[in-house]
Amino acid sequence: MNTNSFLELKALSKTYPKAGEGPSGGVMDFNISLPAGTFFTLLGPSGCGKTTTLRCIAGLEMPDSGTIRIGSEVMFDQASRTAIPANLRRIGMVFQSYAIWPHMTVFENVAFPLRVAKDKSFSRNEITEMVMESLKSVNLDSYADRSATQLSGGQQQRVALARAIVRRPKLLLLDEPLSNLDASLRDEMRKELRRLQQTMGITTIYVTHDQSEALEMSDLIAVMRHGVIEQIASPKELYFSPSTRFIADFIGTNNWIDATVAEIREGIASVQLSDGAVIQAKVHEGAPATGAVRVAIRPENIKIASLESPPAGANRVDGFVRHSGFLGNNIRYSVEVAGGEVVTYGPNGQPLAPGEPLSLWFAPSDAVAFV
Repeated sequence: MNTNSFLELKALSKTYPKAGEGPSGGVMDFNISLPAGTFFTLLGPSGCGKTTTLRCIAGLEMPDSGTIRIGSEVMFDQASRTAIPANLRRIGMVFQSYAIWPHMTVFENVAFPLRVAKDKSFSRNEITEMVMESLKSVNLDSYADRSATQLSGGQQQRVALARAIVRRPKLLLLDEPLSNLDASLRDEMRKELRRLQQTMGITTIYVTHDQSEALEMSDLIAVMRHGVIEQIASPKELYFSPSTRFIADFIGTNNWIDATVAEIREGIASVQLSDGAVIQAKVHEGAPATGAVRVAIRPENIKIASLESPPAGANRVDGFVRHSGFLGNNIRYSVEVAGGEVVTYGPNGQPLAPGEPLSLWFAPSDAVAFV
């Protein structure tokens, strides 16, 4: 075990049987090692194993195998048959449904974990002090006596968060806590969650299928697919250096151009488009020395040559405008080029007309060739 990490999962597996067809769903051979204070996000499509992993850490699911350690304490170890009950793991958790009790005040909702604690008895003064401190941290201390039924969705989310941190847990687990909020509240609560996490310095595991949440809030992200980790990296590395075609497609927006490898030198491929034009792209591990590939380029890395002159060595492709859309601060163009249709952006002046020819350019370092 890595004793320098705060949270470590080693070879963690939990699968669910499916009659006659082997295992279905869950997580397989999951390994992470996180330093204290990390905001770590499990990101992926529905059914990829994110929530199963979270529930195993919380003690709400019994893993099939592997080890879970939080701090210096082993919470689960299949080899030694160690399994610490969920209520003794000192973990705070906020679910997708906030589970706010409507018959209780805000104060009593937050105080509930202290009143039912089995490992320690809290005095009335301790409960009052801890609850009010927790409510103050989420800016709800003036709402303590209010009925839970009088709260907005964002306020209920804050109450659930205050309840999760009232005992100052060692670890905070958040299972898609913003998914029931509207867009403006989600944006506000992202900032609030990140501020609170950084202020408290608490190690946090966040589950979401929303890539923008993951990119904005996280120190590290694990992208999951079919129960396994595809890549663990910082948001910037995931966005600009995806390790698989799935991640390149799942994270952000990518343009894809069909091409054929002509030559590879020192990790850079010369690839030919259907009109005979040759461009350069970084070669992703596993890309063939010859044959068909798909080249990924982010829309923001594609420039319109008539608006911004390409530097020496830039890739250049010709095409024509299929359609344009006004977005306020810019115009979004769909451009037909050899090998596909790509999206790029231009200034919000007079838009280029459909059918109008234009040249695009992008740096070889901004293009990646995948199988």
